[in-house]
Amino acid sequence: MNTIGQPLDRTDGVLKVTGGARYAAEFPAAQLAHAVLVASTIACGRVTSIDTTRAEAMPGVLYVMTGRNAPRLPNEGEPEVSPPAQRRLSLLQNDEVRYDNEPIAVVVADTLERAVDAASQLQVTYASAPPTLNFAAAKARGHAPASMIGGKPDTERGNIEHGLRAGSVRINAVYTTPMEHHNPMEPHAIMASWDGPRLTLYDTTQGVSSARKAVATFLGIPPDDVHIISPFVGGGFGCKGSVWSHVVLCAMAARQVGRPVRLSLTRPQMFGPVGGRPHTEQHFALAAREDGAITGLRHDTYSNTSTFEDWTETSGVVTRMLYDVPNLATSHRLVPLNVGTPTFMRAPGETTGSFALESALDELAAALKMDPVALRLKNYAEIDPQERKPWSSKQLRECYRVGAERFGWSKRSHAPRSMHNGSTLIGMGMATATYPAHRSEASAFARILPDGSAVVASGTQDLGTGTYTVMTQVAADALGFPLERVSFALGDSTLPQAPVSGGSQSVASVSPAVKEAAAAARARLIEIACADAGSPVHGMSTADVTVVDGWVVARNDASRRDPAAAVIARAGGQPIEGHATARRGEEAQRYAFHSFGAVFAEVHVDAALGTIRVPRVVAVYDVGRLLNEKTGKSQLMGGIVWGIGAALEEASELDPRYGRFVNANLAEYHVPVNADIGTIDVSVLNVPDPHFNALGARGIGEIGITGVPAAIANAVYHATGVRVRDLPITLDKLLGAGSV
Repeated sequence: MNTIGQPLDRTDGVLKVTGGARYAAEFPAAQLAHAVLVASTIACGRVTSIDTTRAEAMPGVLYVMTGRNAPRLPNEGEPEVSPPAQRRLSLLQNDEVRYDNEPIAVVVADTLERAVDAASQLQVTYASAPPTLNFAAAKARGHAPASMIGGKPDTERGNIEHGLRAGSVRINAVYTTPMEHHNPMEPHAIMASWDGPRLTLYDTTQGVSSARKAVATFLGIPPDDVHIISPFVGGGFGCKGSVWSHVVLCAMAARQVGRPVRLSLTRPQMFGPVGGRPHTEQHFALAAREDGAITGLRHDTYSNTSTFEDWTETSGVVTRMLYDVPNLATSHRLVPLNVGTPTFMRAPGETTGSFALESALDELAAALKMDPVALRLKNYAEIDPQERKPWSSKQLRECYRVGAERFGWSKRSHAPRSMHNGSTLIGMGMATATYPAHRSEASAFARILPDGSAVVASGTQDLGTGTYTVMTQVAADALGFPLERVSFALGDSTLPQAPVSGGSQSVASVSPAVKEAAAAARARLIEIACADAGSPVHGMSTADVTVVDGWVVARNDASRRDPAAAVIARAGGQPIEGHATARRGEEAQRYAFHSFGAVFAEVHVDAALGTIRVPRVVAVYDVGRLLNEKTGKSQLMGGIVWGIGAALEEASELDPRYGRFVNANLAEYHVPVNADIGTIDVSVLNVPDPHFNALGARGIGEIGITGVPAAIANAVYHATGVRVRDLPITLDKLLGAGSV
């Protein structure tokens, strides 16, 4: 059996296209009540009063929860911050307002329409204070984070000042990226239901296991009394990796009204209370010799956080590991603003950091009059230059070679503005993509049923990326069962624990556990058959017996075969189970684990208007073994599409007076549509990583966006001669530079 790697259709595809897949806001419940979140309209200050009289008198209104009557929570609802699950929330425990759109009340009614109407009748009075919203002015008060996911906030190797002096060609530049918000197709939603002390939550979450623990901590109840159900998630991209205020508020309201309560965020409420990508300002100084060898590189990152929780955009982590630079320094500083706390957003740090780093490399190549690919090869890191460990596997040279060949890089002329078709300027740019290979402990069970089918399960999640399908493939191959006789269960906190689906780690973590559990069940099936006097394989060594297509079969005599259902029936009819927990071993101390890729982009710029089109992108990736060619390439293509949006369109526009995002909707928060996307040519080298896990497969969820904004920015420079260092690259920035 070998379904792994094949481009199989999604096992959950029919459910999704027929509407049978239920998302968090679609589960029915008897006596279901509906909640509406009410948010602040100031960015700083406090709520002095909320007049609920009119709302409470309206038909169907069951409860208006404010800071005055909300249940008191342990630690005032502020346990220790532990991202990604536990964050600083707004749970109506005080009257403080820290950002616009912060939750200040919840209205519950018997219908959604009545809840919306009643919420509009609340009379809120504030005592406002001047908010801190100007990043440039607040930067002087920036501080170093106490800790940072992904490493230390500041690092230095070699002698940075010596390195910067040693190079004869120098680049000094500042690159900025805007605040952005995830905007998945499915907004955040939750349904809470209490049965005595037990709480059931139908949540749209990237981590059923971590959400269970976080909710229990906030409410002060045992984790065993919390049950999280999330079979389908309509996109997450990081924003659903944490438990946010609306989840706990809905649980609080449901307990007060004594009936199930559903709460869905509106699209504007997705801007602030559930995180986003922070603004970054990245300062680069680098120097190189005439042959292209980089002698020194400094990368200093400033990014905003909220006024009540530190969250760091780890933009410098890519710079530390991607190139062999002997003298290098990186730093991260946080600038508190009166906005909601930022969070993980697809490839957090790597997306913003690779834009700046790969743009700076392109500027250096231009100054050296050197081919950008050749410059990267000149500074190729044979081992991890920061950790001084060998790579577990690295095929980046091959990514460059294959990508350049597929793209036609050799046809690119060196000089900017030298390629055109009539009035259309043509640019070709490239960049390196990379993302760390994460893996966490995960558990699974496999159960062979009396009818000869199998169920395999783990408490992981499917964000739309194909987890159901890939895990079914892994389980079927390990069991020796046909794919159609295997089902995979996930999205339930009662299942064996698995990590949050973030950091591109679900496949890397869960598939080894699934493989081991299925192999254990298969081994037990073979043992029972070999010991069974009624089986054709009776008396044979288990090493001489295998399972093929759901049959126990002698390896050297296919006529000696026994269906799994018959084996189980003769053994008493009880299911056969295998359990496994997979975790990293000592290899984590020996190797550096990363995925890599090369991205090549072509842009067409109208010489008169400055409008930019991206007719094609070619990308080649080294991500280890690809478990499903169809769903895997789909994920990578989705990342590239998002990278195009980040380069040319995406930005959350903050009103500097009031701290309100003025484009908090999908009409004005611009993301790519079909007409914006040309040809996307994705290739995967498909070289298994021999040291990472039993399947040689690394995660692919986030690497697809990395490198893309820089490749497009570099192509725009090649087309126009204008270097835009401030994302997104809009036509006004080209027109303002006098390029057209």
